[in-house]
Amino acid sequence: MFSASSYDIVILGLTITSSWGNGHATTYRGLVKELSARGHKVLFLERDMPWYAMHRDLNESSCGRTELYSSMMELKDRFTGVIQSAELVIVGSFVPDGVAVGEWVTHTAHGITAFYDIDTPVTLAKLLRRECDYLTAGLISRYDLYLSFAGGPILKVLEQLYGSPLARPFYCSVDPANYYPEDGGIKYDLGYMGTFSEDRQGPFDELLLKPALKWPEGKFIVAGPKYPDISTWPGNVIHREHVPPSMHREFYCSQRFTLNLTRSDMVQSGFAPSVRLFEAAACGTPIISDYWEGLNEIFTFGEEILIASSQDHILKYLSEISETERNEIAAKARKRVLSAHTAARRALELENYAAEAGKKRRETSLVRPKLYRRA
Repeated sequence: MFSASSYDIVILGLTITSSWGNGHATTYRGLVKELSARGHKVLFLERDMPWYAMHRDLNESSCGRTELYSSMMELKDRFTGVIQSAELVIVGSFVPDGVAVGEWVTHTAHGITAFYDIDTPVTLAKLLRRECDYLTAGLISRYDLYLSFAGGPILKVLEQLYGSPLARPFYCSVDPANYYPEDGGIKYDLGYMGTFSEDRQGPFDELLLKPALKWPEGKFIVAGPKYPDISTWPGNVIHREHVPPSMHREFYCSQRFTLNLTRSDMVQSGFAPSVRLFEAAACGTPIISDYWEGLNEIFTFGEEILIASSQDHILKYLSEISETERNEIAAKARKRVLSAHTAARRALELENYAAEAGKKRRETSLVRPKLYRRA
């Protein structure tokens, strides 16, 4: 039984207990950890799904309190009082029955309500195709705050076209306590971490498999589930189906360079950095990435990140960049991430955005308790 006054922030997200096949868990873990450090009492509510149950890797001690629920009925029965009393309630993208959850939250909560979209370009593409099962156009206008994984022009689309009262960039982040340079020995020339997706297959072939085939002396590694044609890969490409967060640092630190590939919806929208970018940079591993608009606002091209569109670019970087230059690129990217893209920075941004949303509600004469800022 939960006390109605126990939690000032409640997050209903896809998953925080399992990092298997998704980038949501590590993002939520870092955010909840830093919100807790700032004095907030945070409750994370997660739908109990069998594929996450088989791969749970959460360290409970650092991530507030997490509770699982099995259905909308159980969610309402157990947590209505908590939702009503919380100062901030956040619903995340890809939450099962997300539309029903959002309708319930925006009708039930007395505090600020926010939608945290870790997949904004994908979400808007789904809305246009009428295929989104976790958000509707009408719900966007009912959430007080839209926290968007992507920045840039897409924020105006959310406000001007979909009627969001307040849309703000809320990029993913990294926890420097878990991601930092570690000398375990370089084992691979190039690595890549990402779940298989058809829209990334072309760039994956061009920027990893073809360079591996052309340079048989090189050593390559890929981590991620659902790849269909592993048996056809060159023999110098190693595959791991899953690397848990506890081993991400070791994974990145074992590579001379790491590859970043972006989903097509993210490329089209731009301004949507992957959490893998920040993780790799924090670990001091130089990044080679495909191009998308806005990436130059995250990292400086040629100094903090390398851009590639062909196998020739990849092979040139791997063969011609000196160890000194490689380390300089890595150091500059790490410095950039630690100054702007940590979970601690996001926790502070969330407080500011929630205060802004509360002020906007008061200016429109709608009465709700305001989220206080911690000293």
